[in-house]
Amino acid sequence: MTHTVGAKGQVVIPKEMRDRFGIKPGDEVSFWDCEDHVGMRVARDPETLKGRFRGLGLSEDLEAERSAERQREARY
Repeated sequence: MTHTVGAKGQVVIPKEMRDRFGIKPGDEVSFWDCEDHVGMRVARDPETLKGRFRGLGLSEDLEAERSAERQREARY
């Protein structure tokens, strides 16, 4: 899917992508150089990310990995 860059350097983000990534009017986005393409991401307020990974067991997984690592190190 291609879009034309306007005279002011503006490009419309396709509706399907806005819907998929939850981009709404007034949202800020950040851009960066990826050598042969441009990367773009919605610049989310850190407050809106709180609890995003709750319930996934990530802390427990990390604790188990650390415990296993300590046990391996204790053997040597």
